[in-house]
Amino acid sequence: MALSLEEFVHSLDLRTLPRVLEIQSGIYFEGSIYEMFGNECCLSTGEVIKIIGLKIKKIIAEICEHIEGCQSSQPFELPMNFPGLFKIVADKTPYLTMEEITRTIHIGPSRLGHPCFYHQKDIKLENFIIKQGEQIMLNSVEEINGEMMVNCGVIRNHQNHSFTLSFSQEGEFYECEDEHIYTLKEIVEWKIPKNRTRTVKLTDFSNKWDTTNPFPKGFYGSLILKPVYEIQGVMKFRKDIVRILPSLDVEVKDITDCYDANWFLQLLSSEDLFEMTSKEFPIVAEVIEGPQGKQLPRNVLQPGKTIVIHKKYQASRILASEIRSNFPKRHFLIPTSYKGKFKRRPREFPTAYDLEIAKSEKEPLHVVATKAFHPPYDELSSVSVGDQFLVHHSQTTEVLCQGTKKVVNVLACEKILKKSYEAALLPLYMEGGFVEVIHDKKQYQVSELCTQFRLPFNVKVSVRDLSIEEDILAATPGLRLEEDITDSYLLISDFANPRECWEIPIGRWTMTVQLVSNLFRDTESFLVRTLVEEITEEQYYMMRRYESSFLHPPPRPPKHPSAVETKSTLLTQTEKRTMDLPKSPKSHRVDISKKPHSNQAGLDSKVPVGCQNDLANLGRERSKSGATAKADTSVTTEISQNEKHQK
Repeated sequence: MALSLEEFVHSLDLRTLPRVLEIQSGIYFEGSIYEMFGNECCLSTGEVIKIIGLKIKKIIAEICEHIEGCQSSQPFELPMNFPGLFKIVADKTPYLTMEEITRTIHIGPSRLGHPCFYHQKDIKLENFIIKQGEQIMLNSVEEINGEMMVNCGVIRNHQNHSFTLSFSQEGEFYECEDEHIYTLKEIVEWKIPKNRTRTVKLTDFSNKWDTTNPFPKGFYGSLILKPVYEIQGVMKFRKDIVRILPSLDVEVKDITDCYDANWFLQLLSSEDLFEMTSKEFPIVAEVIEGPQGKQLPRNVLQPGKTIVIHKKYQASRILASEIRSNFPKRHFLIPTSYKGKFKRRPREFPTAYDLEIAKSEKEPLHVVATKAFHPPYDELSSVSVGDQFLVHHSQTTEVLCQGTKKVVNVLACEKILKKSYEAALLPLYMEGGFVEVIHDKKQYQVSELCTQFRLPFNVKVSVRDLSIEEDILAATPGLRLEEDITDSYLLISDFANPRECWEIPIGRWTMTVQLVSNLFRDTESFLVRTLVEEITEEQYYMMRRYESSFLHPPPRPPKHPSAVETKSTLLTQTEKRTMDLPKSPKSHRVDISKKPHSNQAGLDSKVPVGCQNDLANLGRERSKSGATAKADTSVTTEISQNEKHQK
């Protein structure tokens, strides 16, 4: 039976792709050739096309609430790279069978591919009862004994209970409320049901976006997202992928069951390649579409090139960001095989709690204060701008609060004086400011930094990687190494030079290839070349969020004492306090014998010359990146001026 193209798309079950269609009739006469989105597409009557994908081409947004002072909003196109964050509003229209859910919603192995539903009534299974309103997570779809089933799970008393539901399971299934926050790209790829709209609520918007914000000023309301699809297909005797809008006025007939799809070229995407088993590699393939805007040396991924895909695997990368303040930061993925060298740069710590996290057993953490602090209790230490400390460990101590003893969490440190040390106790809730003093002048490989120090860590490229033509890290003012992440890669090479291989990231470099042969005899050894990859801000935040989800969250820092407690103790701050603290252990002492320059009046008792270079360099880096000076960082400004005088 012939259907319009739009009717076919509406009824299409994506799990049954590819499908073979025959053009039955339309407004286009036989032999007509049209160009759509840069691709010629012949839609002759009787022509055959293999549908390989259905993708969302664009999103039409419509504000679904009245905004005072604004005219009624017209639907508008929302760019796919819109840097907003959204919360999903649960769909109130029920799904009547499990098959309808699987046909409409993307269920997959990704973290985003596990939608949750609830049922209005109890569902009695053979050995299990799903209670009314209980959240059911759909994990995967598989065929069991010839019947299509959905692997599901519910959580009770912090324990997961797994079971299966058949496609024929009927009832009224409603979407559960979703408390997660998503980017537009995540919603497009995972959270828009086929043939339905999606209502979302805008929760955040990045001001760094270059394009004008399409929403009214201050808008953080609800809107309806309507997808516009495009069909991706392959035509006989053609190597490129054609893209067709479903609204094209033609009628088609599904002839999949009576047509040999092998007559078409066998095209594979990056994701298709990664889903292949390891035993199917290596293979020889021809590049049909290369990654947009990205290319390997010698144009290895140029369309028409023949390549060898040796294997798929997981590889480690260091996620790093530029050390800047006001300007947009660049983000990088650095392979551990990077051959450049780094020198350490001073880190900044906004609280004493951050000092506790950053300290290591390898060496004492030496910092200088950039902000004053007056403690609410006599038993704790005060901090002045320029005070230096060696950080040791956290502990608890008793303080007297309005005549009552209470226990607080503190950081045990040593305050460095001119010729001696003084024990100091800083509350972990202390909101101050500290800058690290670097004594280590050694140059490190990135692999050494990751094994010897705890991330995050600040560095600067001291020797660029001479093995690559252009080292994009060398021009950065400084880098913050943030996380060690694991990502999926394909190892590929030029067919003409199979020994020189390159790692291609699956998720960020999209390409399409035609399978030529899997009979290629693999070489025994590879010369694997890795690239420093620059990623977008959206990719960066998605990586940080996903990687952090696997880690246990750090304990919350102690809260600052209430205003009432603080006020009651401020009266004693003007009194002269003497603290009978234990003597400093000599084993932790550092050489501070360098005398200040004579022109450093007013600063000599605060910051010795030994740590001024680090602070001065930090100040210059802030100046280069457009940072503005603040009152509580005046010590940095003074040091920079003194440094200039010394020169």
